[in-house]
Amino acid sequence: MEQLNYDVLKKSGYQGYVLGKHAAPVKVLQFGEGNFLRAFVDYWFDMANEKAGWNGKVALVQPIPQGLTKMINEQEGLYTLYLRGSENGEKVDRKRVISSVDACYNPYDAEDWKKIVEIAKSDDLEYMASNTTEAGITYDPSCKPTDCPPVSFPAKAAVLLYERFKAHKPGIVFLSCELIDANGQELKKDILKHIEDWKLGEDFADYIKNDCLFCSTLVDRIVPGRIRDAEEAKKLDEANGYEDNLKDVGEVFGVWYIEGPKELEDKLPFKKCGLNVHVVPEVAPYKKRKVRILNGAHTGFVLGAYLAGKDIVRDCMHDDVIHGFMNKLLFDEVIPILPLDKKDCENFAAAVTDRFNNPFVDHQLMSISLNSTSKWKARDLPSLLEYVEKFGKLPQALCMGFAAYIAFYSTCLQRREADALVAKRPAGNEYRIQDDGWALDFYWGHKDADDKTLVHDVLANKEMWDQDLTKVAGLEETVYKDLELIRKDGAEAAFKSVL
Repeated sequence: MEQLNYDVLKKSGYQGYVLGKHAAPVKVLQFGEGNFLRAFVDYWFDMANEKAGWNGKVALVQPIPQGLTKMINEQEGLYTLYLRGSENGEKVDRKRVISSVDACYNPYDAEDWKKIVEIAKSDDLEYMASNTTEAGITYDPSCKPTDCPPVSFPAKAAVLLYERFKAHKPGIVFLSCELIDANGQELKKDILKHIEDWKLGEDFADYIKNDCLFCSTLVDRIVPGRIRDAEEAKKLDEANGYEDNLKDVGEVFGVWYIEGPKELEDKLPFKKCGLNVHVVPEVAPYKKRKVRILNGAHTGFVLGAYLAGKDIVRDCMHDDVIHGFMNKLLFDEVIPILPLDKKDCENFAAAVTDRFNNPFVDHQLMSISLNSTSKWKARDLPSLLEYVEKFGKLPQALCMGFAAYIAFYSTCLQRREADALVAKRPAGNEYRIQDDGWALDFYWGHKDADDKTLVHDVLANKEMWDQDLTKVAGLEETVYKDLELIRKDGAEAAFKSVL
């Protein structure tokens, strides 16, 4: 079977949209060539080519010395993207050949670095995009402007933008997708620090500050990436009529929030074709919505669901009690305290059911359980406290979820291992609790404590919560009663009691 490229794709009889090889100018320089960016940023621009006639290509930059440059170029930038999941309760499995990628370059190859510099100086270039992982946006004082290339991503970006500035080309829009707060502004800060240290001049600094737009963005799409089952991958190739070594898989749901001025929405090609990409004054409220609803739902119900005998997220969505508990937590307790349009939040929460019900992903509850202490602190505790502040009473489902967290960490503790606590759930099997060592030590140290003492000491632990939660009126008594109900009747019955 022949490897995917433009000629092979044509021979395969593929009927979908394809933008020809080098048929449009490179308008995006993208740092990162991995599964996420190819299933997200490159997908949106590919859709814009088809739906809005944007007529642009993306040049990829391999961010580290080892990467996919050779493989991407062998396939002339083409790859098959599968978007899989559930929409309105229906199974969805969509296939699309992405043709927005022009080529990939390895900056650690001298000739490729020269080509990247030329692209950065191009009249056609409008955007730069990046996802260099959370560690990517880091200031490295050892980098020099004469390095070919500088090691760090901000230093590479600084050098390329300096070349663009010296060529008297307009500023660009930078779309940062790294999973850190204020990603665009953090990148801009690092670039300005390099300009200062390298003594590149105030004119260039003004160009960065005033001519270029560094957008912080919030990305939301689960991307499992490659198809791990070799037999399935082979069958897909046979059905397509070509061998594709870059197959990518993402969930159907996807949304991109880009922080910027209103006029950016008209400049970007996404609004014209109704894509789920939005320019907003600030992304912080949308990040809060994602953390509180999507992540908060996970952390709020999975620990109790595991004790109730469930193993994967999808099965929880088919259990009326657990699903109902999650919906009560979200719709009655979390959404009412969020600073965004209520209907918008409700639509986002409704989509959570479809996302958790993905028939293609066996999302293990135990994988979600990792580091649940810090997750509870970041995702669910703020909602609980804000609910109390706003309504003057305790939220039933969040309190029960808190009790389920304590139950998960303290049910039939067996032994302390180097990196885990081993407990035994009601079904009889052992499970490993993995968290920070100090948190594991705390629960192991309380293995013989009665539940009243355990609940008090958990709530009073300032290392866990940065505050003494026993000061929240009624919380200690409520969580203790909820924990006793879980111990006596089981987690599912306890969940049912709040419905």
